[in-house]
Amino acid sequence: MGKIVFDKLFPLMKEKGLSTYAIRKNKIVSETTLQNMRQNKAVTTDSIASLCDALDCKPSDIMEYIP
Repeated sequence: MGKIVFDKLFPLMKEKGLSTYAIRKNKIVSETTLQNMRQNKAVTTDSIASLCDALDCKPSDIMEYIP
C-alpha cells in the first residue's frame, strides 16, 4: 500500500515565510496536525484545505502519493 508524504510542505512554508508558530498562533492547524505531517501520518482534508488557504497553493504543492 502506498502512502501520502508531506515532504513538500515545510520547504514551501519556509519559501512563503509562514512559520509553524504563525500556523499555531493563527489556529490554521494544531501542533498535533503539524507533528502528524512531519511524520507523514494521516490528517484531515480540512487541515490540508486550511494550509492550502494559508499558503495559497494546491494540495499537490504540499503533499504527494508514494506507491
